[in-house]
Amino acid sequence: MVPKALTALALGAALLAPGLPAAAQTRSFDNGHVHVTTSSEPKRLDFSVTVPAGVDQVWEAFTTVAGVTSWLAPQATVEPWAGGKWEVAFGPGTSVGGGTILLVQPKSLLAVSALAPDRFPTVRRERTTAVFLFDAAGPNATTVRLAQTGWKTGDEWDKAFDYLAVGNAQLLELLYHRFTVGPVSWK
Repeated sequence: MVPKALTALALGAALLAPGLPAAAQTRSFDNGHVHVTTSSEPKRLDFSVTVPAGVDQVWEAFTTVAGVTSWLAPQATVEPWAGGKWEVAFGPGTSVGGGTILLVQPKSLLAVSALAPDRFPTVRRERTTAVFLFDAAGPNATTVRLAQTGWKTGDEWDKAFDYLAVGNAQLLELLYHRFTVGPVSWK
């Protein structure tokens, strides 16, 4: 078994890996307050957003049911430990999103074996890895970075990649909204 600290180091290093090979095709764009970079070699999605809240508040928004339901979905299951669930549902009859927690480093890293939407059954079954990093950007600001890796080749994988390039940017925009406008009322 690989020690958690070593796994965290590997995940963090993968997220922060500088530069891409010269042959890689990258595309960067802003979606609201979220910066998005897509790359083809290796295939990955990278997102970043800085929210006006301290790391403690942002960490709580990700790792508690009350926190997740304040910005992402009206229903959530959050078990903040390796092997625990990090799942959301947008209402009765909707499929669960999120995934299984791979690694937790309190207030700094949350890694999830991510479930793709139902419309991508192969990607949903085989999963990708989503690594969130939380960095203080001042006394009342936190930068959240998300790297989604583990992409395979094929039409369904390409479509899921394009869909989640926008969908995960929207997810982080909702987080920004939570700390600028306030918690969502799901009533």
